[in-house]
Amino acid sequence: MSRLPDLRGRTAGVKEVAALAGVSLGTVSNVLNQPDRVSPRTREKVERAMLELGFVRNEAARHLRSGQSRTLAYVMLDAANPFFTDVAAGIEEAAEEAHFSLYMCNSDNRSDREAGYLSHLAEQRVQGILVTPIDPEADHLGAVARRGTPVVVVDRSPRDESLCSVAVDDVLGGHLAVEHLLDCGHQRIAFVGGPESIGQVRDRLQGARAGLEAAGAPPVTVIATDATTVREGRMAGERILGLPRAKRPTAAFCANDLLALGLLQQLVGSGLDVPSDLAIVGYDDIYFAGAAAVPLTSVRQPRHELGRRAAELVLDEAGNPDHQHARVVLLPELVARTSTLG
Repeated sequence: MSRLPDLRGRTAGVKEVAALAGVSLGTVSNVLNQPDRVSPRTREKVERAMLELGFVRNEAARHLRSGQSRTLAYVMLDAANPFFTDVAAGIEEAAEEAHFSLYMCNSDNRSDREAGYLSHLAEQRVQGILVTPIDPEADHLGAVARRGTPVVVVDRSPRDESLCSVAVDDVLGGHLAVEHLLDCGHQRIAFVGGPESIGQVRDRLQGARAGLEAAGAPPVTVIATDATTVREGRMAGERILGLPRAKRPTAAFCANDLLALGLLQQLVGSGLDVPSDLAIVGYDDIYFAGAAAVPLTSVRQPRHELGRRAAELVLDEAGNPDHQHARVVLLPELVARTSTLG
């Protein structure tokens, strides 16, 4: 090999690699893109030159030339909720198996932020976008797909049949939660959650109402919250404790586990017993549900499968000319623990 070129602060490119290895630019390109077409001896010379020069492949430039990348993106609803990081782990697993990278973005329950991420990711020519949207009917979801970037909706089922989706039957989940509480002997049941503009909250409440109505039980008492956070769960606990004992619910179904954990904290901190004074059911069955001081009964969503199936759909849409749009609905299951069984 010839001596190292004077790069004067520049990053080495394929020209310098070719010169140092004594091969053509085409040979360097083959080593990078089709190594099987290059003899082992020549490939070793090129790879040694890359190592000596500190050559780093310019993936961005390659993507611009091809109009494609080997990158997916997931726009999650709330990065502070472990449910979505578990979904992301399923997406990442499928992406890694397909030799794709994964960008993860957090809309933080903000429509403007969600729309901005979708537009930016499309401009970056990612191969596909997975999104848990605030509103599954939002115009920007279909708009990005119509411009050529595959979009799969995660944890919701939009009416737009041109979009693939993977969701869990949250109406059934709400029904399972109150059915369990009724089986435990409760009649005065509260629903803790909100705002109802979040589709998952709305569906879980719908399921709870339907379950109580089918059983001929009194209607649910709604303890509305501004968000689905631990803090809002604690505040909901304060409101429940402020009710006259004769009107106080004996059980609560929370729209997610974070609310349920906050409610549990407030009750235990106030000296009440769970489930004797108030039974609690959460939703999602995140890790912390089973690890709580009073293990939490929860409606389990198949979080990992949810993400994995969604990633498989977006990869198929991006690479399969015969792709057929699919709307996958997974089933929840109730996991009973101490917070309702004592």
